[in-house]
Amino acid sequence: MSRLVFSGISKNFGAIQALSDVSLSIEPGEVLGLMGDNGAGKSTLVKIIAGNFRPSAGELSIDGKSVVFHRPIDAQREGVEMVYQDLALADNLSAASNVFLGREPLRRFGPIRYIDYKRMNTVSAELFKQLKSETRPRQLVRRMSGGQRQAVAIARTLLSEPKIVMMDEPTAAISVRQVAEVLDLIRRLRDRGISVILISHRMPDIFSVSDNIAVLRRGRLVCRKPVGASSPEEVTGLITGAIDAA
Repeated sequence: MSRLVFSGISKNFGAIQALSDVSLSIEPGEVLGLMGDNGAGKSTLVKIIAGNFRPSAGELSIDGKSVVFHRPIDAQREGVEMVYQDLALADNLSAASNVFLGREPLRRFGPIRYIDYKRMNTVSAELFKQLKSETRPRQLVRRMSGGQRQAVAIARTLLSEPKIVMMDEPTAAISVRQVAEVLDLIRRLRDRGISVILISHRMPDIFSVSDNIAVLRRGRLVCRKPVGASSPEEVTGLITGAIDAA
């Protein structure tokens, strides 16, 4: 059974047609590289999955169950998590505090409730261990490398045991070594059976880590095929319109 299925998804903003009849499926443990030029519809598609937008037409299902998201919390309850390009981390807090941000565990001492930092550190350390990251729970985010910051953002998604993790340009503006770290993190998500949607303009990253590739152009899906059956030249042609479809 497919993990995520789009059936005829369309979205318009007044007279602007952002998506037109997009049908697409993603399997458990699949990394799907999503590509397209600016304005192709990638962000709109992702925001529909994340619960930020409702489609104007079409249906969305997860594990065979038809779903309708009115807000992001609805998507999270169905196992959808999003790692945004800016990561949304608090630089002045520790790694563990960022992992649990807004979901801090509490302990009670009589009438007093207080944050259970010990549990936060223990759980965060285990998540970083699972991701094989050298990030330490008590380390301040502002002192971290780009790869470590991504590890914190990904560990935060794992708290809810997600089915689908979407990542928006996770390797933008970081060093070559840190890019390798982030791609390894994506592979580890896949190894856990989590479906990953990777939005990126970096062709080498897409071809390095993705199982399949999907290309949007002007709101339409023009390609969905295994990475091994395509090439950077073909994808470039699909993005620019030099190749109509594949």
